Amino acid sequence: MDVKMRFEQAIRDRLEQLGMKPFAAEQAYNLPPDTLRNILNPRNKNGAGPKLAKISEVCEALGIEISFGPPRSVEPTTELDGERFATIARYEASAAAGHGVVNLDAPPKDHLAVPRDWLIETGIRPDRCILITARGDSMAPAISNGDLVMIDRHRTEITSGKLYVYNAPEDGTRVKRLELLPGTAIIARSDNPDQKRYPPEYHTGPAMNAISQNILGEVVWSGHLWR
Repeated sequence: MDVKMRFEQAIRDRLEQLGMKPFAAEQAYNLPPDTLRNILNPRNKNGAGPKLAKISEVCEALGIEISFGPPRSVEPTTELDGERFATIARYEASAAAGHGVVNLDAPPKDHLAVPRDWLIETGIRPDRCILITARGDSMAPAISNGDLVMIDRHRTEITSGKLYVYNAPEDGTRVKRLELLPGTAIIARSDNPDQKRYPPEYHTGPAMNAISQNILGEVVWSGHLWR
């Protein structure tokens, strides 16, 4: 099986895992229209195939591993009662609703085992993720004080409306919902409905770069702590 056929088969296998048709996956993962359908179109069987940039874009969106050279190590896994779990590092660090600091230079405190099939279905790559603790209540009710927050450290490009953990020069490490106004401003929003305590924060000029260049990752999951 040549490289082009293997790539196409990897896409089909991934779509089957996700339970999605190509059109639905293009919409769900923000791929340009017809990206997957063009690759999988039988009429393109004898074509040259997509360029490396397109292959990389598709693999990134769908969570398909792409590598060249010797085999690379994969995320640690364990098995319990026949079910495979991926283990994700949890760091003794926090991201704050208000102020805080996170230091990932130290070794992880421990690991959390998460069902690998569930991660695959949700498009989460465990080898890219870490867990930290949220502090404060500015993101409540979505994220409360003490909740575990999983961040994908490869997702550092801002998509408006999504949650990100980032290092702010004066405020330490924060978790906020970011809205990007290209060339104009980055708005850091809190989910807490008390907008008097947590008003939107508008960052312009150099302050935009201070955020966009210091994003640790996108929040892809959080575990709520019930008290």
